[in-house]
Amino acid sequence: MEEWIRVARPAVYVAEGGDGPLVARVGGDPMLPHGTPQPSDPFVASVDLAAIPSGATDLPLPSDGHLLLFSSTDVQGIDGQVSDAVLYVPAGTPSPLEHSWRVPYRPRELRTAWHQPSAQMPESFALDRWGEFPEDEQFELADELADAWSDVGGYRPSWALQIGGHPVSPQNDPVHCARGPEEAAPSAPGGTAHGEDADDWALLATWWCGDDVTELDSGVAHWVIRRRDLADRRFDRVHRYVEMA
Repeated sequence: MEEWIRVARPAVYVAEGGDGPLVARVGGDPMLPHGTPQPSDPFVASVDLAAIPSGATDLPLPSDGHLLLFSSTDVQGIDGQVSDAVLYVPAGTPSPLEHSWRVPYRPRELRTAWHQPSAQMPESFALDRWGEFPEDEQFELADELADAWSDVGGYRPSWALQIGGHPVSPQNDPVHCARGPEEAAPSAPGGTAHGEDADDWALLATWWCGDDVTELDSGVAHWVIRRRDLADRRFDRVHRYVEMA
């Protein structure tokens, strides 16, 4: 259990309801800076980074401005790198409302936010801990650890957006998908690194599509980025994955 807790990561979850400050806006049309090319996919959400407290995630996020997330709902297996899936708009940038040429997702305001440690998916934990082919007993142990985590408060209530932390996916772990073969080695005894750059990959955000996308059964869209690219504001290197149950 000590290793399970050690690899947990802090995350922010955002949902509808409440009377707090506006943390994120989902759906509708995007606020794009003047001269920005029309993104290739529909606008999903705008996250106010100033509303994310310092330390609420372990990501090197900008302290203010907005992250704009874009995604289609086409499930096409491994999406991989999408250069315009995320746009960072610094604070103070004039950003008029741009009407999309696509039918927008249902507009919603997300004003309820909470911070909570995020555990790995059991299969991902087993693969990171014991390599590409864990024994059945090791997968079972990972499932038992996940159940124990939920029993003591690891359960996540209903949310629309997740920022940081570990992903929850109905199919594949998008962080694992983003890693190259040389990064997919198991952790060393004692729980240190996998491949040399494995821990550089991190979940930036997840959108739980819910009733906004009726054609997807339990659909999710993930945006994954290397930490060093995030620190350098290289959002053109984001990987995006869309999945359904």
